[in-house]
Amino acid sequence: MFDIITFGSATWDVFLRLKPASGWQVLKNKKFIKGKGICFNLGSKVDVRDIYLSSGGGGTNTAAGFVKQGFKTAYFGTVGRDLAGQEIIKELKKLGIDTRFISKTNLKPTNHSVILNTGPEGNRTVLAYRGASEVLTKKDIPWSKLKAKWFYLAPLSGKASKLAKDIVNFAYKNKINIVFSPGNSQISLAAATFKSILKKIDILVLNREEASLLTEIPYQKEKEIFKKLDEMCPGIAIMGSSKGVKVSDGKYLYQAKMPIIKVVDKTGGGDAASSGFVSKYIIEGNIEHAVQLNVANAASCFQKWGAKQGLLRKNEKFRKVKVDKIKL
Repeated sequence: MFDIITFGSATWDVFLRLKPASGWQVLKNKKFIKGKGICFNLGSKVDVRDIYLSSGGGGTNTAAGFVKQGFKTAYFGTVGRDLAGQEIIKELKKLGIDTRFISKTNLKPTNHSVILNTGPEGNRTVLAYRGASEVLTKKDIPWSKLKAKWFYLAPLSGKASKLAKDIVNFAYKNKINIVFSPGNSQISLAAATFKSILKKIDILVLNREEASLLTEIPYQKEKEIFKKLDEMCPGIAIMGSSKGVKVSDGKYLYQAKMPIIKVVDKTGGGDAASSGFVSKYIIEGNIEHAVQLNVANAASCFQKWGAKQGLLRKNEKFRKVKVDKIKL
């Protein structure tokens, strides 16, 4: 019996820190969603200051967070039959994560991400290839062997996105607690299907944009968003960002800000935050303490390259931020 099994993508991440003034520049243009874009000289070479390689993806990142907090953890997902897939499995085993549920496919290569870090404050652009993780199907899951106290369902895409309902229903039927962090592919499921899923969730994890998309309420109207989330999901609702986190249990709203830190890389911050919250909540059942580990784990992750290097370990001391508790 595992304490927790995580589901989601496994990627091989290539981090490139670009040299200043080496054939690229930030271009301001209203055509970009955020008003800015990164521009390269066409046909030229761009010098890279640093390179760093590691595993990533929501499924493996959260698994690393849980195992570092002392939980018996397994990861369920798919990689390609390639070098990247081998390296991911090797790294997960080194961390102490059980890899027996990882399947290998010839249909697509392992997921890859190339993260262009342009600094400061960890500014980055991600080039994402969604490969092997998308081909996971229901018949690939050994249901009878999935014995755990908790499931953590990270975002899934492609064919695998349709598995959310099956995994949640299996967990609910077998009295397994469920943490659900849906991506846009799950949120875009038929409304009736998604509503039935949310009714069975113990902890719902979203960022501001996802919460806005799910509730169809502008993300600036946070109280209205949480009111709608509490109607849709009987469990705890978490809405996080790089600036902090807000959590609702239906009675109170808990919120805390990210401390001022020197950011190296923001990759995996959301996964670090949610695994920190869930870990503390499982151990103590105290939302305020869980919020503190949520923020501390994300802040620690931001100060290291990659999604796993900065994760806090069990009983490691950390700075505890102030948590405001507001009656809803």
